[in-house]
Formats: sequence, C-alpha cells, structure tokens
Amino acid sequence: MYSIIKREVRNYCKNPLYWIGIVIIFVMIFPCVSPYLHTHYLAKGETIENDYPETFRNGDIYEGYVPTEETERRELWEEQVQEILRTDLEKTAAEADAIIAETRKTDIKTACDHLENYDFFSAYYYYVNTAYRKGTPAEINAYIAAKLTEKPFSYYFSKKFADFAGLHMGFFAALLLSVLYLQDTRKHTYELLHTKPVRAESYLLGKAGGGFAVCLIALAILNLGYWLLCLVMTKEQGFTVRLTDFLIATCLYILPNMLMIVSVYSLIALVFKSPLPAVPLLLLYITYSNMGSYRKDGVYGYYGRPLAIMVRFPGTFFDTTPPPMVLLNQCFLILASIAILLLAILLWKRRPVMADANLKFASPRHMNAPEWRLS
Repeated sequence: MYSIIKREVRNYCKNPLYWIGIVIIFVMIFPCVSPYLHTHYLAKGETIENDYPETFRNGDIYEGYVPTEETERRELWEEQVQEILRTDLEKTAAEADAIIAETRKTDIKTACDHLENYDFFSAYYYYVNTAYRKGTPAEINAYIAAKLTEKPFSYYFSKKFADFAGLHMGFFAALLLSVLYLQDTRKHTYELLHTKPVRAESYLLGKAGGGFAVCLIALAILNLGYWLLCLVMTKEQGFTVRLTDFLIATCLYILPNMLMIVSVYSLIALVFKSPLPAVPLLLLYITYSNMGSYRKDGVYGYYGRPLAIMVRFPGTFFDTTPPPMVLLNQCFLILASIAILLLAILLWKRRPVMADANLKFASPRHMNAPEWRLS
C-alpha cells in the first residue's frame, strides 16, 4: 500500500501542471482574503473614507463598520421605517409616528408583521441592514482591541482562509484526481491488475491514500504561504499569528472534504471502469454544497447542507462563525468516505472472475507493460 502511495505522489509531483495548479489557487485566494489583511488600528487623525451607507448588514471592520448595539438598532430601524412611510407610502408625519408608536411595545418580528397591514412588506430587511454601522476611529480601535483580546488575529483569519481555500481546493481536487485511476481502468490494465498478488485493500487504499496525499501537500503549501503572508502584513500592528490556527482550520473544515472527493473517485472509477464520469458528478456535488438557503426568519445566507463538501464562513471578519452542526457534518463525511471505500473494495473483489475469463486475450507483452506495475 505504501509503495502505491509513494508512486502516486511521485507521479503527481513530476507533473508541472500540479505545481501550476497550486500557484493558480494561491493567486486566486489572495483577492478574497487580502481585505482582512488590511485590518489595522487607526492612527491619530486617520479615518476610513468610503461612500458606503451608514448601516449595512455585512459591514466589515476594514470598511469602518462596527456592530450596532441592540437599542441603537431599534432606533435606527424606526428612523428608516418612518422615512419610508412618509416618502414611499405617502403617510403624513403624524401618521408615520402613530404607526411606529403602535410597534414599540412589541418585539421586532411582531412589529414587522404589523407593518404589513400598511403594505410595508420589507420592514425586517431594513432591520437586518442595521446590524453594523460606521464607527468613529475610537470605536473601531476599541472593537479591534476587544476582539483580539478574546482570540488572536490568526484565529479569525484562518476561518476566512479555510472558507476560500476549501472552495478552490474542491474544484482543484475534482480536476486533479480525475487521472488518479485513469491508467488503471484501461481494459487490459484493469483485468491484469487482478492477477497480481496484491490485496484489494492495499491497492484501493494505496490509490486513495496517494490522491489524498497530493491534496495534503497542496494544502500544506497554501497554509505555510498564507501564514507567512499574514505574519508579514500584520507585523507592524503587532497581531498574534499562529500557524496552528491555520492547521486546525484546515484539518476541521477542508481535509474531510478532500477525503470524500477521493472516495467518490474510487467508487465511480470501479463502477464505470473510468474515473471521468465522476467529474460532472463532483461538480454538481460542489454546487449543491455551496448553495445558500433561507432561515426561518426569511434571511438568505449560507447555513450548511447535509454531507456538504464545502464549509463557508460568510460572516464579517471578527464575527465569523461556522455553519450550524458543521463539526457533526464533517464527522459524517469521514464515516461516509470510509463506507464508500469499503464498498469500492468489495466491488474490486467481485471482478477477478471476469478478469480471469478475459485473461487469455492478454499477451505476455501486455503482462509486462510498465503502466500497470504496482511498484
């Protein structure tokens, strides 16, 4: 098994396209995470200038936004609702004030439902949009200091890194591993492999281990590269940057997804005698995993899907949280991957009879062909 893993890793490492792919992924991730690397304490007299709205539901710290306190959110929401009642719904100032007064004794959801009686159906959207507001330099610095007291900078950044690295690595692995079984599933090679004194477990676990190892190498390079980049770009701010935060995020949120992709390739290659049908299947799987959905309160966002091979962290930088039950889902992915590999091993064991029946068509020249040798 270990000789097969080493052979696969060696074959991929000899291919320049593998290294070009890693470089492309590194470059593609950078625009996604570079804004967070510009997070810094504002110097005296420094401000963040932009033409963004005063409140925004996804306003981030590097854009000058800070979280809005709950009491302030209600006040900001009421001001916006009053303005829309007067301008869009053509209510007088007295009527708008009276409508708002009717909602002040209720919670925000009930208040929004009440406003629907006046044909105002988007009131909750305006409340969601008050989650963050533009802060003063003092408020921005205080917010950064408070968050970095709780966790180091790399804890937050590693989640954003895992978000975009996992997304790009999913597509990369789907294409990269398409050739993992390509040579071995050719007609004569596939049949003659069953005549070699190698156990099904050793062969399939070796192939899957080799595919997983090349993904692991790519992720190791990305982790090391972005850890160094984060270390250099935040050095002047004195932020704490730990490599362990990157490694933990990668192990929890990316590696189980890579294992699932390798397992799917192993099974599809044996079922269809070719790994290529797995490519469109995995692209559909990635699309399913990356789809958003609506919460019970009607807010659209990414909340995770069962057995998804993508873990997204769409929140703001310092308020980034994993989707609900994501760790349980990652455990299920590992168990499902093991089950798929066991099924592939069982399928491989059921094919020797067919191979022996066709063996008479293989010439000694084929039996000595280097393309199917396992060592």
